[in-house]
Amino acid sequence: MLKRPRIRLDVMVDILKAAAEPSRLRILVLLSYADLTVSDLTEILNQSQPRVSRHLKLLLEADLIARYQEGSWAFFRLSDAEAAREFIDGVVGRVDRADPVAGRDLERLEAIKRRRQERAAEYFRKNAASWDQIRSLHVADTAVEAGLRALVGEKSFQSMVDLGTGTGRLLELFSPLYRRGVGVDLSREMLAVARANLERAGVAHAQVRQGDIYAPPVERDAHDLVTIHQVLHYLEDPAAAIREAARLLRPGGRLVIVDFAPHNLDFLRDEHAHLRLGFADRQIAEWLSEAELDLEATRSFAPENGGEGGLTVKVWLAQDRRIAMASEQISAHKELA
Repeated sequence: MLKRPRIRLDVMVDILKAAAEPSRLRILVLLSYADLTVSDLTEILNQSQPRVSRHLKLLLEADLIARYQEGSWAFFRLSDAEAAREFIDGVVGRVDRADPVAGRDLERLEAIKRRRQERAAEYFRKNAASWDQIRSLHVADTAVEAGLRALVGEKSFQSMVDLGTGTGRLLELFSPLYRRGVGVDLSREMLAVARANLERAGVAHAQVRQGDIYAPPVERDAHDLVTIHQVLHYLEDPAAAIREAARLLRPGGRLVIVDFAPHNLDFLRDEHAHLRLGFADRQIAEWLSEAELDLEATRSFAPENGGEGGLTVKVWLAQDRRIAMASEQISAHKELA
């Protein structure tokens, strides 16, 4: 059972002052459903931008929310701080969604979500042909996802980060397991797709942020599961991305990499910007070891046509070795005692 974080008395007073105002409480309820911009909140609350900005400033100062930049847009989300989230979940969870004001806010929020989904659908329509061409070369996504679920298991955990989140599918797939999820992607268009998909799936405890996989905007040493799904073959320096992913893990945390086995489909370089034509197990194992991770398991998913002219999908599961090292040190001390 997770230990509840404690809050100092003076900090709790500041938190209560910040939350105990109708508009700011409405903002917290809305942010429990989606990350929103000032413009979004201005539209939903039917208030001026300076007034909404003032409310956001007070909530930021109380560490109840956080701000992040996505290109020229600034988004607001609920705080990552455990103590703040514990408080917010308790307060927001008690708000009656049938209340006339809260109900109207949520109706306006749904209208904003529909617009996001329409933009995401348009992006998919423009790019569907290239994605479908690659998908036709490998096993169905459902088979790979089933393998991922089996590898990760069913035990709940605190935090997940999906690097190069794309459509946000892995955040959706593992949403029943984690308490807090973060997706990172450099493309604003893909973030819009991921955000729309998560909202459609009702995944309110995950968010997406714009950021570079080599310098992801998330805390280090703080996450139980990090995933890199079909990203490494686009990168100039996959080893650096793996090292950075390893730094995000808490002791004993796990890294899952999904990519292709070595292949000779050169057209993927020319037509789809693939820089690497797959990865050998030995290469991945070396990079993991350099990042102080232990390779725990691998899985292969060959194409349905038997592999001829197709792509084999590989899954590698690694674990942060600091827990194992600590256990060995304890055992050594016991032997010496």
